[in-house]
Amino acid sequence: MKREIIQIDEEKCNGCGLCIPNCPEGALQIIDGKARLISDLFCDGLGACIGHCPEGAITIVEREAEVYDEAKVMENIVKQGRNVIKAHLEHLKEHNETEYLNQAVKFLRDRGIENPIEKDDEHNNHKHSQHSSGCPGLRIIDFSEEKQDTEKADEVSLKSELRQWPIQLQLLNPNAPYFKNADLLIAADCVSFTFANFHQKLLKGKILIIFCPKLDSNIEQYIDKLTEIFKHQNIRSITLAHMEVPCCSGIESIVKKAIEQSGKDIIIIKYIISLRGEILSVSEIKNNKEILVNHK
Repeated sequence: MKREIIQIDEEKCNGCGLCIPNCPEGALQIIDGKARLISDLFCDGLGACIGHCPEGAITIVEREAEVYDEAKVMENIVKQGRNVIKAHLEHLKEHNETEYLNQAVKFLRDRGIENPIEKDDEHNNHKHSQHSSGCPGLRIIDFSEEKQDTEKADEVSLKSELRQWPIQLQLLNPNAPYFKNADLLIAADCVSFTFANFHQKLLKGKILIIFCPKLDSNIEQYIDKLTEIFKHQNIRSITLAHMEVPCCSGIESIVKKAIEQSGKDIIIIKYIISLRGEILSVSEIKNNKEILVNHK
């Protein structure tokens, strides 16, 4: 069947192994100095390993693959102990994989093994929902619980800095005239809703491209389209902005791959935005070397 599954770029992979602990399903192993997907049966395609790869070597693709087998995964999971069982169940729960979660819970129940998240939920359900150790991008956080003094805030009218339409990468024409000699802002979808100063700090003077590296399915088409833009439009600079959650960092590897395929040498200024809308870091990426920039 055709489904989403991870893909490892062997040229980028340096065998560091940081992805291994974040794949409790046991789909990854280091073999001959490279991370390898040892079985389609073990990979759920949810990408928990992606944000832990410093080289951007792991992406999610859609291809023909064996059907994911939760029972076989659980046989491997239970050998690794309570914490690994808990991490796996939370991973399924927070990605709304109800069918797989039910299969995993049944596997534990049939073998008389404690369900760690069920016990923790009974102990402190509210605390678990906000501070679970699963996928940070799906963690439930209610910011309204933190009081903010907005009564005295002045109402300020700001103008939009948007210079073109459309802005979604899927809809963009690589030959559009506004790309010629342009400075680009390539942002993950959530950034503009989270970072209050998006227009004035990031977008001003730039052409905007947005997409979601986690939820969009046509990533290979995105790489091809960005490659065409970079190759033929003499792009002057790229500002890259994504959220702090691991699954959002995939936007960086997509842009880097497109630059590489274009044969161009374009400097990237990367902004990482927190879930509270703050700039966590700014860095400059040139010749695959990243240097932090003082943004205070």
